[in-house]
Amino acid sequence: MIAEVIVDVSAYPIDRPFDYTVPNSMQSVVECGSRVKVPFGPRKVLGYITGLKDESDIDERKLKPIHELIDLEPILSEELLSLSKWLAKETLSYEVDALQVMLPAAMRAKYEKIVTVIHPERIDNGSFATFIGSRRQIPLKQVMDSGGGAFASLLKKYAAEGIVTVDTTITQKTKVKKVRMITIAELQTLEEVSKSIHANAKKQAELIAYMFEHAGESVEAAKLLNESAVQNPVLKALIEKGAAVETYVEAYREPDEIRLKDSPIPIELTDEQAIALRKITDASDEESPETFLLHGVTGSGKTEIYLRAIKHVLDKGKEAIVLVPEISLTPQMTVRFKERFGDLVAVMHSGLSAGEKYDEWRKIHRGEVKVVVGARSAIFAPFTNVGLIVLDEEHESTYKQEDTPRYHARDVAIWRAHYAHCPVILGSATPSLESYARASKGVYTLLTLTKRAKQQAMPTVNIVDMREELKEGNRSMFSVQLAEAIRERLEKKEQTVLFLNKRGFSSFVLCRDCGTVVQCPNCDISLTYHRSNEQLKCHYCGHEEPVPLTCPECNSEHIRFFGTGTQKAEEEIAKLFPEARVLRMDVDTTRQKGSHERLLRQFSEGQADILLGTQMIAKGLDFPNITLVGVLAADTTLHLADFRAAEKTFQLMTQVSGRAGRHDLLGEVFIQTYTPEHYAIYLAKTQQYEPFYQLEMAARKQYGYPPFYYITLIQFSHEDLLKVADYADKGTRFLKENLSKETFIIGPAAAAISRVNNRYRYQCLIKYKKEPKLTDTLQQLIKIYRTSWMKEGLLMTVDVDPSHIF
Repeated sequence: MIAEVIVDVSAYPIDRPFDYTVPNSMQSVVECGSRVKVPFGPRKVLGYITGLKDESDIDERKLKPIHELIDLEPILSEELLSLSKWLAKETLSYEVDALQVMLPAAMRAKYEKIVTVIHPERIDNGSFATFIGSRRQIPLKQVMDSGGGAFASLLKKYAAEGIVTVDTTITQKTKVKKVRMITIAELQTLEEVSKSIHANAKKQAELIAYMFEHAGESVEAAKLLNESAVQNPVLKALIEKGAAVETYVEAYREPDEIRLKDSPIPIELTDEQAIALRKITDASDEESPETFLLHGVTGSGKTEIYLRAIKHVLDKGKEAIVLVPEISLTPQMTVRFKERFGDLVAVMHSGLSAGEKYDEWRKIHRGEVKVVVGARSAIFAPFTNVGLIVLDEEHESTYKQEDTPRYHARDVAIWRAHYAHCPVILGSATPSLESYARASKGVYTLLTLTKRAKQQAMPTVNIVDMREELKEGNRSMFSVQLAEAIRERLEKKEQTVLFLNKRGFSSFVLCRDCGTVVQCPNCDISLTYHRSNEQLKCHYCGHEEPVPLTCPECNSEHIRFFGTGTQKAEEEIAKLFPEARVLRMDVDTTRQKGSHERLLRQFSEGQADILLGTQMIAKGLDFPNITLVGVLAADTTLHLADFRAAEKTFQLMTQVSGRAGRHDLLGEVFIQTYTPEHYAIYLAKTQQYEPFYQLEMAARKQYGYPPFYYITLIQFSHEDLLKVADYADKGTRFLKENLSKETFIIGPAAAAISRVNNRYRYQCLIKYKKEPKLTDTLQQLIKIYRTSWMKEGLLMTVDVDPSHIF
C-alpha cells in the first residue's frame, strides 16, 4: 500500500504529494485525511495523507515507510481534502498552507529535537552522566543550555558511537486538557484505612471524615481539596493507603459564557420574513445549492430567519455553519443561538485561547454539536452533513483572509454548499456591490426585507455640516445639536452610542512653525498619539516612541496634536458631560481576553450611559435602551485612496444608524461631516440602498472597477528601493508579454504606504473581464519568484480579488 503525503514544508519544489510505503501494522487503520510523521531528507516532518494507492511511479525500493500514524480517526474529511486542492489553485498558494488553514492552530506541528540515551553505562564523562541522571530522554535545547560548547562536542562523539541518538519529535502545540479525578473507596475500605491512620495525622483524619460522607463518589481533585481544606500531600498519602483512586479524565476548556439582559423572544414573523424563510426551506428540502442574498434594513429580523432556517435543517438531522464578521458580534450572536439550540452550539473566533479553539473544534469533529457560530475560519468546520451556511453582514472585508492562503469566506461557503447540496444565505442591510450585482443578474436569489421586524419606525437621521459649526466658532468635535441630544438622553436615562473610526488620541503630531509631521522611522506613515501612556505609536509595524517636547526639525515648541481619536473623544465627553458614565471600546481597550464580552455586558446591564467606539460597535449591537447614535466624523473612510471608499462609508453610516431605536423607544442619529453633499452620506440618511447602488455602479463602470472588471493585485517588497522598483518592472513586463491585449495592467507604482517595516513596497494591478491565461501566467510568475527572486530578499504576494489596494 502506498500513501500520497503532502509534507509540512512550504517550498516551491515540495508543493506536491510524495509517495511513502504504508507499514503492514498500519494498513488496516490508515485513511486519507490523517496526519503522519514521515522521514523527509535528514529529518522527520508532519504530513497529511491525501491519497492511497497500490503502486507508485517510483521504484518502490527507493520509497521510505511512514514513521508514525498520528491520527487513528482522519481529521480531514474527503470534502475538506477536495476543498484544499481547490483553495490552493484559486488562491495560488501551497497545498500544505491550504490544509493547515482548515485546522485549529493547536493542531499544527511543533518540532523539537530530543536526545535519547541508549547506552547510559557507556557514558564516561562524569559531569555529563550527572546531568543526565536517570533520564533517558532530554530536549536538546536543555543539553545545550546546561553544558554549552563542552556538551555539544560530547554529544557529537556519543552520537557517532551510538551511545545517544538525536531525533526530531513532532508534537501538537496544544495538548488535550485532562482533569484529575478522585474516586473515593466504599465505606468498608475507608473503615480499614481509618484504623491505620496515626493519631498525630490530624489532617489525614479530617480528610477520611470527608471521604466517609462522599463514599463511592468521583470528585474533581481541586474541588475535593478545596472542600476538605487539606493539602495535596495529605490526599496523596491516603491514595497510597487505598482510600481513593486517582485518574485523569479528558475535559473541554469552556469559553466564558456571556449572558445579556432582555434577549428578544421569538415573535411572529412578518409577511416578508415568512416569504424569505419559505424560499430558503424549500431550497433546503430540494437539496438545491442556491445562494440567497437576504437584503434587509437594519432591525428587519434577519437573525430570526437564520434561526428558523437552522431549526429546519437540524430537524432533518443536518448541521449549520454561521459566520459573523467581527469577534465583537460573536457574543451577542452566540447568546441568541445558545438560547435557541442550547449545547448544540460551538463557538469559534480569534478571542478564544488556542486550547479553547482546539476543544471547540474537537466537539464539532466528534459530532457533539450541530451548529458552529464563528468568524471567517469557522467556514472550515469539520461537519460531514452540512445543511445550511449563513454569512451575516456579508459585505464585510474581514471575510477576506489577508495572508496566505488569501481566500474569501463567501467563495468557500458557496463551494461547500455545492458539495453538500445545501443553500447559502448572505445577509446584509448594505450588500457588497458585487453580491447585489450578481443578485440583479439572477446568479443569486434576492430576498428583500423593507420593514423592521417589530414595525418600529426607522431612526430619524440628521446630517450636521461641520463647516457651518466652524463658521459659528465651535471648534469642539461635538456639534451643538449632538451635544444637546446627548444631554437630553442623560436626563431621560437612555443610552447613547458614539462612533469614531479611529483609535488613539489624535491622528498625528505636527509642528505649527515648520509643518513637520512626526513620521514612523520604519514606515511611510505618521505616528499616532496615545494619551494613556504619552506615546506615539505606528499602527503598521508597532514602533513606539515618547512624544517629543520640541520639533525634531526646527526645535520649535509649537508642536501640537491634530485630528481626533477615541481617547481624545473620551476626554472631551468628560469635560462636556462630567456626570456621564462612558465605556470606550477599541483595539486598545479590548486587548485582553474576554474584554469584548465584559464591556458589552456592562453596557447591556445599564452600567454606562455612553458607549464610545470604533468599527467594532458599528453593527450587530441590539440593546433596547439605545435611542441616540452619533457619528463624530463620517469623512474618515470617505477620502481613503481606495475604490471602495464610498461603498464602505455608506455601509458604515447605515450600519451605525441601525443601532438606534430597535425596540420600543424612538431612535435618533446625528452624522457629523465636512462633505454632506456626497451621495454616500446623504443616501445613508434614508437608508436608500438602491439609489446608492445605481450611482456607485455608474462610477465603477466609468473607471473600470469591480463588479465590471475583476482585479488582481501583485505586491513587491524589498529593503532596497532600487531593487524593488527593478523587480516590479520585470514582473509587470512579464505579465504584459503573456496576458491578452484586452487585459489592463496598471503600474508598477509605489504602494499608497510606500514603506512598511523598513521594506519598500511597489505594486501592479491587473484588471480584466475574461482572461483565460491568468492562472497559468501568475503561476509562471510565482515560479520565477520562488526559484530566483526570492533568494535576493524580495517578497512578492499575489492577491486575487483584494479587499483593498493600499
